[in-house]
This record gives sequence, structure tokens and C-alpha cells, in this order.
Amino acid sequence: MATPPLDELIKRLSDLREHSPLKDLDKNVKALLTSTFSRMNLVTREEFEVQQALLQRLRDKLGELEARLAVVEQRDGTRSSDRP
Repeated sequence: MATPPLDELIKRLSDLREHSPLKDLDKNVKALLTSTFSRMNLVTREEFEVQQALLQRLRDKLGELEARLAVVEQRDGTRSSDRP
């Protein structure tokens, strides 16, 4: 069975790329970037989003607690700044 000319061209270009210095350059650039990023202590997008959601929940909870404290202080006629 004859290989269509376009498939043959794609195969030859792929083989050429596999055996060219360009592939080594790709590997070296990827290794350099990976090393640089690991030294920068970066986090993944997923980790960032998890921490962002946690922070938002904590802010919401803090707001609720501050509101509850204000109600208690108003009821008792005291303020947290009046306590020792």
C-alpha cells in the first residue's frame, strides 16, 4: 500500500525534528525553565485557587464573628477596647 505524499512529508519532517539540534534545544530550555520555576517557590493554579477559597471562607467567618461580637457588646454595653 502506497503512503500518501502528505503523510510521507509529515513523517519525514517529524523524523528530521527528532534528530535535529532543535530537539536538544527544546529539552535544554524546558530544563532551564523548570529549574528556575522550582527555585522561585511558585504554586500551581490549583493550589492558588484552593488557598484563595480558604482565605475567602476565613474572611466570611471573621465578618460573622465580628458581627456577633458587636451584638454581644451592644447588649452588654461594653466594647472590646474597654477590656484590659
